Formats: sequence, C-alpha cells, structure tokens
Amino acid sequence: MYERYTRPSVDDIFAGKTSKYALVIAVAKRAREITDELTAEREKNSKNNDKPVGRVCDKPVLVAIEEFQDHKFEILEPDIND
Repeated sequence: MYERYTRPSVDDIFAGKTSKYALVIAVAKRAREITDELTAEREKNSKNNDKPVGRVCDKPVLVAIEEFQDHKFEILEPDIND
C-alpha cells in the first residue's frame, strides 16, 4: 500500500552547501506549492466531472523532500558578504 519511506541525509542532498534552516524553509514552501497545485487540479476536475488525477496518497512534504533529493530544485542562499 505505502512504500516504506527512508529518511534522506541532509548531507547527501546538499553536500554541505546549504544550512538546515534553508532546507526546512525550502521544503515547506515547495510542499505548499504542491498542495496548492493539487487543490486547483481537483477543483478543476470536479467542475468538469472528471475523475480525480494526481498523487492520491503521497504527502506533500515527502514529495518535496524527494524533489530536492533528486535535485529538481536548488536552494539559493545569499552570500554573507552581500
């Protein structure tokens, strides 16, 4: 039913380039985007009487973590000297 989730290492995801705080904020923002996209898609499908599509059982935070782990997104941090 559910695949067993293995927690990725922060060091594996970013190779020490990004702070843990930046990772948490980025994952939270991406999870919110995923939730908003799914909500809009479901509303659109309900108006058209279509079958629901999209991820049904994946949690947005886990999807966001996987996306960062797969390097689909990059976290940019300002330089300290700027």
